[in-house]
Amino acid sequence: MAFQIPRVNFPKPGEPGARRSRFLWLAGSVFVLLLIGYNSCTTYVHPGQAGVKQIKFGIGKGIDPVVYGVGLHYVGFGETMHRFPTRLQVLELTNSRSEQSQDDMEGHRTTSAINIQTSEGYNVRVDATVLYRLSDPLLVMRSIGPGRLFEDSAVLPRAAQRLRRTLGELDAEDFYRGTKRMEKAREAQSQLAAELKDKGIEVVQVFVRKYIYDARYQNAIEQRKIQDQTVYKNEAEAKSATANAAKNKIVAEGAAAVLVELSRGDAEMKKLEADADLYRRRRAAEGDLLVKLAEAQGTELENQALRGVGSENMVGLRMAEALRNTQVIVLPSDGEGGTNPLDLKSMLRRFDVKGE
Repeated sequence: MAFQIPRVNFPKPGEPGARRSRFLWLAGSVFVLLLIGYNSCTTYVHPGQAGVKQIKFGIGKGIDPVVYGVGLHYVGFGETMHRFPTRLQVLELTNSRSEQSQDDMEGHRTTSAINIQTSEGYNVRVDATVLYRLSDPLLVMRSIGPGRLFEDSAVLPRAAQRLRRTLGELDAEDFYRGTKRMEKAREAQSQLAAELKDKGIEVVQVFVRKYIYDARYQNAIEQRKIQDQTVYKNEAEAKSATANAAKNKIVAEGAAAVLVELSRGDAEMKKLEADADLYRRRRAAEGDLLVKLAEAQGTELENQALRGVGSENMVGLRMAEALRNTQVIVLPSDGEGGTNPLDLKSMLRRFDVKGE
């Protein structure tokens, strides 16, 4: 920081205010010297940063084994305070312009996408993201160096190398299979984390976000996928037809079973009705038989009564009942005009009935 000291016209000795002006000039000079010393001998470590002091010459020449936190710290002559980020860092490997526009954000670095050559010889362009943080700034300073060297000399080249090696083991079609692609991304993360751990860098996550085939393979694989989808569609239709046939068979068997059960129920009902009718007829016949037997027994008892003592009186009573409301005509039974009801021939002649 440069300061310009204004020119001051001091009063000559003996003039009024000469002593006062000299005092003000002396105080101002001391203030300026203190301000210059403050700016040159102190440095401020901002939030989200850690400081590592480097002593360039003197007794303790080298890297100070102390990590300085947030705040104002003294930096002596020949010393430099290197500041490292402690927040999560993002490395984007992509050709997308929208993501490259965020390159000026703190902790966000964008570089070109990775070109992967698969085991079949096809080229695949991969967009990936690496999330990491500096777990030990002192170790980063000793093993890599100050500034953003950890990004350019360690994280970026080794992340690209590990992704090329692990993803290059896949076939071109394996990129469609999410499980294999994610498995290789985890493998790249594990290898990168093991490689950067000794340098004070912790790898948090590695994402494979996007992959683009070259036009030649893209057309071929699209045609293959169309054929595969056609085969899957035909298989699905065949399975659907089989399932419908099985369903129709089950429905038909169920309907037949219902009809059989209904027929069986009707037969059982008719059998029960026939049994009930037979039982009713049998009981009715037994009742009629009992009635007739009782009537026969009554008739027999009446006949026995008519054959017994006093039967003449009973016969007379019955004859009287039979002749009740009968008009009585008295006819002579002898002589020329007599009528004998027991002489049928004379009765027929009287009524002019001719017999053969």
